[in-house]
Formats: sequence, structure tokens, C-alpha cells
Amino acid sequence: MRAQKAFRRLHYWGAAIAALPVIVILGTGLLLQLKKNLTWVQPTEFRGTAGAPQVSFEQLLATARAIPEAGVRSWDDIPRVEMRPQKGLVKLISANNTEIQIDLGSGAVLHSAYRRSDIIEALHDGSWFFPAAKLWVFLPAGIILLGLWLTGLYLFLLPFLAKRRQRARLAGIAPHSTTPAR
Repeated sequence: MRAQKAFRRLHYWGAAIAALPVIVILGTGLLLQLKKNLTWVQPTEFRGTAGAPQVSFEQLLATARAIPEAGVRSWDDIPRVEMRPQKGLVKLISANNTEIQIDLGSGAVLHSAYRRSDIIEALHDGSWFFPAAKLWVFLPAGIILLGLWLTGLYLFLLPFLAKRRQRARLAGIAPHSTTPAR
């Protein structure tokens, strides 16, 4: 009975302490699960010309500069480049989260749109709030969530175990014995 009471108390207070970070983790996790299906989160990935890349880095930068909403003036404004040779595509992600998709064969812009998945990922792991939030708020919340799951599983199984013991007692069999009681 002591373990049950302690687990209920841990479950109760753990849920209260971890509620806000866990809601952020769950909400952003759901959005990230659907990022390829929701263009609001991440733009649809287009296909370019298959084959070996024909476009130089200078051409990529010039193409990115031609997109005003991207705000690209130099390579310093492009923190990430994602290459998809099988799809004939390169994605340039600008500092303001504009994703520019360029055909690797022709150098033409296939698509340009705002990309929210990186911001959602930063919210998901807590790094968006402040650097230490990842380790000092979101990691403990994740550990508490694991504890909630374990204590919740124990509290869920407890009635089944009690019924099993009661049935064994009524049948005249000790719960851990194979011979009937006399």
C-alpha cells in the first residue's frame, strides 16, 4: 500500500511540475510528425532535373539573392544547404527561414516559401527559449514524463494484480504456491 500511495503522489506532483514543458513537447512533436504533410510547417519538396549537378555555388548564391523575401546578400545569410542529388534539388535555407529550392540541372527556382520546421524543432527541444532550457527544463520534464508513464503503468496494472490475488485466495491457492492451502 505504501508504494501505491507514493506512486500516486509522484504521479500527481510530477504531472503538475512537468505540465507546461510536456505540452510544448507534445504539441511541437505532433507538428513535426506531420511536417512532410503540412506545407505550413515545411514547404513541399519539388523535383528538379535528375543527374549530376550542373549548377555552381556562385550560381546558387546569385539565384538566392534574386529572391527578395529571403534577404540573402552573401553566404553568411545562408546557415544551411540541403542537397538532394537523387531529386535534382538543392535547398538553401536563409537566416530568416526562407527555403529556396533550386533545380540542380538548370539552376531555376523550383519553389520559395517560409519554413517553420526549424523553429518548431527549437521549441520542441527547448533551445528556442534560452540555451540552458534544453538541459535544465526540457530534459528533466522528459525524465519526469518517463516517470509518469512508469508510475501510471503500475497504477493501471495494480487492480488487475489485486483481482488475480483475490481469485487465487478464493480458490484456496496461495498466490505464489502451486499446491492448494488446507
